[in-house]
Amino acid sequence: MTNFNKNKKGISIIGILLLGFVLILVLSYFKISVKSVVESPTGQENINYVGGGSRSVWDDYLKQPSAYLWNDIFVNIFWKSFVNNMERVRDGKPTDYENAAPTVNIQ
Repeated sequence: MTNFNKNKKGISIIGILLLGFVLILVLSYFKISVKSVVESPTGQENINYVGGGSRSVWDDYLKQPSAYLWNDIFVNIFWKSFVNNMERVRDGKPTDYENAAPTVNIQ
């Protein structure tokens, strides 16, 4: 029997939002204006640098594999099957799962 460790916990979306809110409060306490930092020439230069690097990583390494996963795996295998089965449900016909399920004939 497998013993799963139930004590592993990650951070949730609410936790991330709360952390961001606390970070903004701390910056406000030290009289640091996020708006002035972002709008400053140095802040704009840093944002453009990180944005350019992100675009470069996306274009060079991630664009082709993610397009393959989206188009060839998700759309062709999962989405088309889902739409086909939903149309069958709408029309009152048995779905692929109902057709593939084993049946027992009791006489």
